[in-house]
Amino acid sequence: MRCKQLESRCLGMSLNLSYVVSDTTDVYENLATEEYLTFNTRDDECILFLWQNANTVVIGKNQNAWKECNVSLLKEEEGKVARRMSGGGAVYHDLGNLNFTFCAKKCNFDKEKQTKVILKAMELLEIEAQISGRNDLLIEGKKFSGHAYFNHQEFCYHHGTIMFDVNKDDVAKYLNVSKSKLDSKGVKSVKSRVINIKEINDKITLRSLKVAFLKAFEKEYEGVATRVKTDASIKELVDKYKSYEWVYGKDLPFTTEITDRFSWGETTVRLNVNEGFIIGCKCYTDAIDIKIANSVSDSLTGVRYTLKDIYDSQNDSYKPMVNDVIRLVSERV
Repeated sequence: MRCKQLESRCLGMSLNLSYVVSDTTDVYENLATEEYLTFNTRDDECILFLWQNANTVVIGKNQNAWKECNVSLLKEEEGKVARRMSGGGAVYHDLGNLNFTFCAKKCNFDKEKQTKVILKAMELLEIEAQISGRNDLLIEGKKFSGHAYFNHQEFCYHHGTIMFDVNKDDVAKYLNVSKSKLDSKGVKSVKSRVINIKEINDKITLRSLKVAFLKAFEKEYEGVATRVKTDASIKELVDKYKSYEWVYGKDLPFTTEITDRFSWGETTVRLNVNEGFIIGCKCYTDAIDIKIANSVSDSLTGVRYTLKDIYDSQNDSYKPMVNDVIRLVSERV
């Protein structure tokens, strides 16, 4: 009922375009601003947020920070680890990277249209780009932009990275990319998988990239965007994103760890088995759908640790990915 009411409010409503350009390179402040904008987007509005982070690894909502990046080295070199609200995999940000976020209510949220903004921006910079797989954009077969998505009730965002002059050595140094993921992409290293747009057009600057992005935003949405500033206090949100509990989570004692890669993402399940029952379960995954991890944990906790009982815990009401993981665990008993 709530979605139908929202859709009725949106019908026939002209869309106002707003854009925000961050004046900080602190990842915790930027993620806090992104969350604030998302949950304060008006029914008649689409917001484009452009932001940058200095020397930072950002992991997906359901990833294990210690596994995805070299935390100790990053901290030694005054870098930061952060966790976002969306799913997907870990990414490295430096000042050679531009981040974007589209914030819109559900009735105005259009991933295809939003992706076209980026493709149009590349056209304006005389670069040919293509969509690939679940959430990547490629130039000459190499990734320059990765995307992830978030939605809660009627609030949505689509965000991602644009590599224009990222230090590839730092990408390889800080990120722990699994061999199975590289094999699935047909490459030998993370450095060989990615490309900077400046390698294609060395005249591109951060300013020219932002200008192209804004022009493409207005062209695709057929409107004029107004620059706005966020004056609201976001201290509590900043504190949340900085907190150890949010970034690293709570450790779960485990007796069994199972990892595999599915077509929809890489997943690790940790089980604490005692007296023949699974008394604790933690699921880590780079799946785009952030609900998968909790669904797996809820499904397996309390189940007897036998092939049959685990296999029988599958349910038609679960998303197919959840049942994929349950079958995997049953096969490893």
